[in-house]
Order: sequence, then C-alpha cells, then structure tokens
Amino acid sequence: MEQEANKKRKIIHIDMDAFYASVEQRDHPEYRGKPVIVGGSPNSRGVVATASYEARKFGVRSAMSSRRAVQLCPDGIFVYPRFDVYKDVSRHIREIFSRYTDLIEPLSLDEAYLDVSVDKQGIGSAIEIARLIKQAIKDELRLTASAGVSINKFVAKIASDMNKPDGLTFIGPSQITGFMEQLPVEKFHGVGKVTAEKMKKMGLHTGADLKRLSENEIKQYFGKPGAFYYRIVRGIDEREVQPHRETKSAGAEDTFPVDLTEIETLNKELERIGALVATRLKRHNLKGRTITLKIKYSDFKQITRNQSLPFATDDLEVIVKTAQQLLAAVDHEEKAIRLLGISLSNFGEVIAIHGNSTQLSLFD
Repeated sequence: MEQEANKKRKIIHIDMDAFYASVEQRDHPEYRGKPVIVGGSPNSRGVVATASYEARKFGVRSAMSSRRAVQLCPDGIFVYPRFDVYKDVSRHIREIFSRYTDLIEPLSLDEAYLDVSVDKQGIGSAIEIARLIKQAIKDELRLTASAGVSINKFVAKIASDMNKPDGLTFIGPSQITGFMEQLPVEKFHGVGKVTAEKMKKMGLHTGADLKRLSENEIKQYFGKPGAFYYRIVRGIDEREVQPHRETKSAGAEDTFPVDLTEIETLNKELERIGALVATRLKRHNLKGRTITLKIKYSDFKQITRNQSLPFATDDLEVIVKTAQQLLAAVDHEEKAIRLLGISLSNFGEVIAIHGNSTQLSLFD
C-alpha cells in the first residue's frame, strides 16, 4: 500500500549547477572557463561556499577551508560572495517553479523539491515539466540546473546528482528496486562518511547488502537512522513536499580521525566547524539565538551544552567564541574527545542579507 501511494506522486528535485560560481561566471565573462572559488580569502580562515566545475577538477569542494583550496588550485580565482545577487536569482527561479505547482519545498537558495502530481498547466508529465523548468532557467537566467524525477523525494534527489551539470534523470517505479540495490552506501542521502565506513567494514557496500539485514538488525547497528535506511533501500519514502517547512536548527559536526585532548586543538576544530555552521546559516538566511555544543567522548558518552543569547546571530566570531566558552566550562574528567558539533536554533524571522554587516565575518 505504501509503495502504491508513492506511485501516485510525481516528484522533481531541482539542483542548480555550482550556483554561486555559475552566477559569477555569468556576470563576469573573464571568469568563464576558469576555476572560480566563491568564499573566503585564501589568506583567511574562511571557507569555500561553492566552486566552479573547473575548480572541482582540482579537488576543491564546498565547506573546504580557503587555505586548503588555494593549495589544491593555486590559479583559482577567489570571489567574495554576493548574497544579494544570489537571493534575487533564487527568487526568479522560485517564480519559474510556481508556474507549474504551488507545492515547492526549498532546501536552500539553489535547491528545491516540487510535487507536480497535479500541475497547474495540466501537462501531466513530470519529465516534461522538469525539461520546461530547466529551459526557462537557461533562457531567462543564463544558468543551468540539474533535475531528478521520481515517485519520492529520496530517489529524485539522488537522480538529480547523477548527470551533472545540466542533467535530467528519470527513475521510474519499475527501476527503483534495481537502482537502490546497486547504489553504493556512501551515495545514500543521510549516510555520512563515518557511517559509510562503518558499513563497509561490516561488508555492506551497496543497497543490496543493506537489504539483507532485517529491520531489527539494521536498527541495532545504526540506531534510529536504521529504520530510515531499511525503508529507503526498498524505495519507500512517504515524506511529502512541504511548502512551509520550518527549519528548526542548523549545524555541523565532525568525528576526528584520532581522539583529541589538547584544548588548543579542540578550539581550532571549533573554529572550523563554526565556519561550516555560519555558511549554512547564511545560505538559508537564518539567525539563531541558541547555540548548542555537542561533545562525544572516546567512551561514546555524549553530552550537550547550550547558551541562549539576547539577540539572534549568524556571526562566525560569536558562534565560535560561545562554543569555546561552553567547551571550557565542561569538566571532561580527563577523557579524550572523538566528536564536536555546533548547532544554532531558536530562529527568528528570515533575515535580509542586504546591509547586514555580520555577514562579512564569515569570509573575512
């Protein structure tokens, strides 16, 4: 019955191609065909927001430190982000989506789900609608997008990433079982590097391998996410496209290759993680009042500490200093730390980037 319900849906996932970098190449002809890196200066502690496909050939990726990026790509053109421009382009893209459906769930400025099960223009074909949307983006904005089309959000999202840039991939109901079985575990949305490595050490390399586990077994090995993996590997995803989805928190965390004890090293890791959080906040145009620090020790004991501020912030320095103060206030009982995480919550209204001086701290 669940799969039958899914078959009634026509879901499109649209993902702009190297969005910020593509906008810069569009607006600056001298950048076209060259490795463009949008983000902080290579002489700062900033991070990469987006890299053009020319830069990605050198291994440059989003959320990488700018210093590392310049090591990989010495001839890269570093460009300070113009969030006001990206927001205007994103509004135009959203307007194009709305010509076909009101069921639009934006994930960020450059990515969204669309439910076109019943489309405004009566076209009836999700593939044709995706093609029309891609063409409109190309004609009206001189940018390219990749689209994935399927019967649920999970498969559509994976499909959109299969033929980038400027791709259009359809995975129909009859293809899903085989597709999910051959999919490498690291390609599963929601499976991070650490979990993927754990799976591989257990001999679980593909969806077919995961499928051999019972629901109880997979939950025993991977906790609560195991129930999600169990259903997804079978192509079951009942999540609806949510036009008014409320973001409750934004954060980042990292498990270290070796357990850490030195406070100086831990503080440096908080600086790096804080930069990722600040990037995500600005990408979603959010400011939060509550900063939460997550700590996992070498014995896998986990604690959280939080601080609520009198004002909402997305400022990198405020985020990092607060997290470092929370870390310093904890009695670690001489235990080594294997994971740190920072998240912000208690959001106010969506902020306008225009004229917002705190934006500068991320890339300074």
